[in-house]
Amino acid sequence: MDWQNVINFGIGLVFAVGGWFCRQLWDSVKELKTDIADLRLHVSETYTKKSEVEALEAQMEKRFDRLEQMIARLYDKIDAKADK
Repeated sequence: MDWQNVINFGIGLVFAVGGWFCRQLWDSVKELKTDIADLRLHVSETYTKKSEVEALEAQMEKRFDRLEQMIARLYDKIDAKADK
């Protein structure tokens, strides 16, 4: 076996491995494209509606108002104790 055959075999092997690697990358990119397309469809389903946000804000405001009232009552009791 002469050196030309060894070099040709080596170059062929390198190209075969490179081709396999490129094919794997190509398949992965195609799969990612389909995954992104599916994700675009499903993202719009998970948006929070404005009415839901407003309802949550109203609930939080009621809770904070209640907490403020409770703190005010505690402050008044502590103030009444301090005055005695």
